[in-house]
Amino acid sequence: MPPEPALSPIIRRWMYGTAFADFVHQDSASILGELLARSTGDVELTQRTAWETQIRILKTLRIPSSILETARIYFELTVPRLGRRADVALLTDCALFIMEFKVGESTFTTAALDQVWDYALDFKYFHDASHPICIVPILVATEAAPQPINVLLTAHNDGLTQPIKAASQQISDVISLALANLVGPRIVGSVWERGRYLPTPTIIEAARALYAGHSVENISRTDAGATNLTITSKSIDSIIENSQRLQRKSLCFVTGVPGAGKTLVGLNVAHHHLNPNSDTYSVFLSGNGPLVSVLREALARDNVDRSLNEGIKLRIGDARKKVDAFIQNVHHFRDEYLDDLGAPPEHVVLFDEAQRAWNLAQTTAFMTRKRKRPDFAHSEPEFLISCMDRHPDWAVVVCLVGSGQEIGTGEGGIAEWLSAVMTKFQSWDVYLPTRLMDSEYQSQEMLARVRARTNTRVDDELHLSTSLRSFRAESLSRFVRELLDCEAESAKLTLGEFSGRYPILLTRDLSRAKAWLRRQARGSERVGLVVSSQAERLKPHAIDVRVKIDPVRWFLDPKEDTRSSYYLEDAATEFQVQGLELDWACVVWDGDLRFNNGEWAHHQFRGSSWIRIRKEERQKYLKNSYRVLLTRARQGIVLVVPEGDDSDPTRAKSIYDPTYGYLKSVGLTEL
Repeated sequence: MPPEPALSPIIRRWMYGTAFADFVHQDSASILGELLARSTGDVELTQRTAWETQIRILKTLRIPSSILETARIYFELTVPRLGRRADVALLTDCALFIMEFKVGESTFTTAALDQVWDYALDFKYFHDASHPICIVPILVATEAAPQPINVLLTAHNDGLTQPIKAASQQISDVISLALANLVGPRIVGSVWERGRYLPTPTIIEAARALYAGHSVENISRTDAGATNLTITSKSIDSIIENSQRLQRKSLCFVTGVPGAGKTLVGLNVAHHHLNPNSDTYSVFLSGNGPLVSVLREALARDNVDRSLNEGIKLRIGDARKKVDAFIQNVHHFRDEYLDDLGAPPEHVVLFDEAQRAWNLAQTTAFMTRKRKRPDFAHSEPEFLISCMDRHPDWAVVVCLVGSGQEIGTGEGGIAEWLSAVMTKFQSWDVYLPTRLMDSEYQSQEMLARVRARTNTRVDDELHLSTSLRSFRAESLSRFVRELLDCEAESAKLTLGEFSGRYPILLTRDLSRAKAWLRRQARGSERVGLVVSSQAERLKPHAIDVRVKIDPVRWFLDPKEDTRSSYYLEDAATEFQVQGLELDWACVVWDGDLRFNNGEWAHHQFRGSSWIRIRKEERQKYLKNSYRVLLTRARQGIVLVVPEGDDSDPTRAKSIYDPTYGYLKSVGLTEL
């Protein structure tokens, strides 16, 4: 007989954990001592008091003896993707109860309910041993009056209940009622403790966790079915190490499907080499202004919150200054070295969305118009490489490249980087993945010349092939490509692969779409309304793309703020959402990109009528705009194609009906 497979090791994600029966009989001071011993740094008096209160309350739980035999309890259970710890988890043989205590409080805030719901969602989605069992989030306000208790499953039918508000004395009743009403598979504690945690964080969550000191291994998926971000990060680290050791200058390309984690890889490598006192000092650059602003503000706010939790008062202005050295706008970096002929302090530059760098014509026009430099004769890639080339010893430029993501005038794609190497920097080593040769990158001829160089290396570990953004549908990017390439039958087949896990619904009623989004979102899952920047005839539906939103407030502010995406009032365009993510998105499709006789017709609204776009480059930008919009959501999309109005020739039914018919023909379900 073959040997029994070895069990996975228990991964300790808690500060204190044991059988519940043992917890009840263990001395309270001993339990507190274990928690204190596993704490890093000094423990605030408020935290010590909270633990003492939780221990006292939970020791009085009335649990049926049949449950008591197998139940286990955990204090300070790590939720790595969120960089947080859940106060307490109680695992029975068929359900996981996740509890958040608000010691000394008598009210239940929306933020606190979302907090415990987020913890429960995280384990439901990303902890493989928690997928099949029921999970019950409980918010306990220790000074609250008794609350009505209802155990209600959510509409998703995945064994997760809505958060339950409870006073201290009601926890036993909540557990008993839940166990009496929930039916699910059973699980053994040791099996649950060996469960793998396979998170797919948003870029904002990932940046926060990395900046707080977590490793990319702890916040990203490690299953064999996903390309391991750690491998790609280590491959780049190896290129940096070799470039430094051999005193070489290197240009490295990292490719990946939308949402595969290119930005996360860049942030991870940049943070790894962030120390300005090291020889490999690095900086993360992006020409995406909204992405830079949102990430900077998210890190600054998180830094302030963490400092407060540690008893330190950090001003938001000081936090912002600290973050500025980590993430910079590429245009500001470029302008700093227009007159300064010295080398940058950084030896390593990671350029996000490098395919969006400006070509020669766009850069020259901008420099003449905005910087009064008519003699400037470099493309943006050429000038950025030249800045790093000023180092007398070594340098590395890492280009993080997305396919089909050019959405603005003058964005040159990777051809501009390759051309700079071939014409001006032939001594530089080049590292690239095979997938860079794919047609969607549109630089095959130049790539063939670069690959023929003796100092070009091919490394397929530099390609990320699996989308992490859409953790429910890793085939989403392929479906979107087929949809936009008018490959209806292929798109229909691809949709069938994931439609049960990742809903894409179709409607003509915007209010119905908004109601659906609000029903889907749980906890702090973010919903949002997105449209093309050319969608100028949605004003009758209260969507005006000429009104600019503040992406920081749209992506970071809470549900109560009318300027946040949650309110579903302000629509963001492809320029504000590229590189960032929502959980659930409503994409409203206007007449700028319309289906006509088996192909797309491209339009721009000018004056009082639609004008056909004939220039191929601008057609590509418009198509890519919808590619960006359709790949923003992690969990599901609702597409809205408005009803036309024949009394208004700019919104005639003939503009919208064929598009709706095409989307329906690929198998999208009508809402």
